[in-house]
Amino acid sequence: MTFADTRQPAGSELSHLKNATLVLADEVVTGHVAVSEGKIVSVDTGTAPQGGDDLEGDYLLPGLVDIHTDHFEKHVFPRAHVRWDPVRAALAHDAQIIGSGITTVFDSLCVGATLKNPERREILAPMIDALEMAQKAGMLKADHLVHLRCEITDAETTRLTQENIAKDIVRMVSVMEHLPGRRQSKNVEAYIDRRMAETGMTRAQVERDTRELLNASDEISETVRPQVVALAHEHGLPLLSHDDTELHHVDEALDDKMTVAEFPCTLEAARKAKSHDMHVVGGAPNVLRGGSQSGNVAVADLMAEDLVDILASDYVPRSMLDCAFKIANDDAFHADLPAAVKMVAKTPAEVAGLLDRGEIVQGRRADLLQVAMHDGHPFVKRAWLAGRRVW
Repeated sequence: MTFADTRQPAGSELSHLKNATLVLADEVVTGHVAVSEGKIVSVDTGTAPQGGDDLEGDYLLPGLVDIHTDHFEKHVFPRAHVRWDPVRAALAHDAQIIGSGITTVFDSLCVGATLKNPERREILAPMIDALEMAQKAGMLKADHLVHLRCEITDAETTRLTQENIAKDIVRMVSVMEHLPGRRQSKNVEAYIDRRMAETGMTRAQVERDTRELLNASDEISETVRPQVVALAHEHGLPLLSHDDTELHHVDEALDDKMTVAEFPCTLEAARKAKSHDMHVVGGAPNVLRGGSQSGNVAVADLMAEDLVDILASDYVPRSMLDCAFKIANDDAFHADLPAAVKMVAKTPAEVAGLLDRGEIVQGRRADLLQVAMHDGHPFVKRAWLAGRRVW
C-alpha cells in the first residue's frame, strides 16, 4: 500500500533555497532548490536566481524518516511510577523528533504487555488518541504515524490490535517476542540473576517461574502470532519481523510474507534475511556506540557485508543524523554521504509506502533540513515540512 500526506503545517511557505550543499540520491553538489505548494519543483546547480534564502553553503538534506522509535513511551513514563498526560508527552516527544531532523516518524507503540510492563495494555489507546488529536489540531511539527509493535506472548494482543489497526494513523506492524532465552535476550542466567535480585526469591523458585512463563507464552504465541499477521495483511500494512536471531526465525518471517527484518541479532540471521530480499533495519545507536547494548551483533559488522538498508533511531532520536555523518566520514563503512542519507530517508520512506518524500528531487514533498557542522557534530538549523518551516 502506498500512502501520501497532504496535511499543511502552519508557518511561512518556502519558495527558494540557494547556495546549499545539496545531498542528492547519488552525489553532493552546490546548488539551489525551488519549492511551490509544498513540493520540490526544481533542483539545479550553477548560478541561483535573485532573491530566495541563502544557506551559505550549509547542507540541505531530505527530512529523515524514522520507522522505529520507542521514544514516545519514555515521555509518557518520564520516571518510574510517574505517568504523564499523553498529549503533553506527545508534544515533548515531537519537539525532540523535529529537533533531531526527523520530519516523518513512526511512533512505535507496544501492543500487549510484558512481565515488566503490564501498563502497556491500558496506555496504547490514549497514546494513539493523543497523537491523532494533536496532529489534527496542528500542534505537532513532524508528521507522526504509528507502528504497532505487537507482543505475541500476551493473550490480549489480538484484541488490542483489532481495536486500533484500522485507524488511519496506523501504518506499520511488527511482531515481537520479549522473553528470557529468546531472540535478543539469549542469556537466561542473566535474567534469573536479575529476577533473584529484584524479588529476593531463591534460584529454584525463579527457575521454576521462568519455565512456567516460557511454557505459557509459547502456547499464547502460537495463537496470537498468526492472528496479528493476518490482521496486518488484511489491512495492507507493511509487516516486520523483530530481533531475528536463529535461522528459523527468518524462515518464520518469510512464511508470514514479512518484507522487513528489524534489528537482527546475529550475522547469520541478517545474511539469510538479505539473501531473501528482505530489507534489513539496524539501530543507529548501535553504530554510534560501537556495538549492541544487549550484547548482540554490531551493526558495523552487518554493514561491512552490505547487509543494512535502513537505520532507525530505536531509543535515541538524534542518533539518525549523527549516524549518517559518522558513516560518511569513516572509511570503515565504505559509504559516502548520499548512501548514508538514503538509509535514513529514502529507503525507509519507500519501505513504509511513503513514495512522496525522502529525497531531494523534483516532484517530492518538500520535507527538508538545513544542517550545519561544528566540531564534527551535525546540527539542524532549520526544518521544513511540505515546504513550510516548522523548526
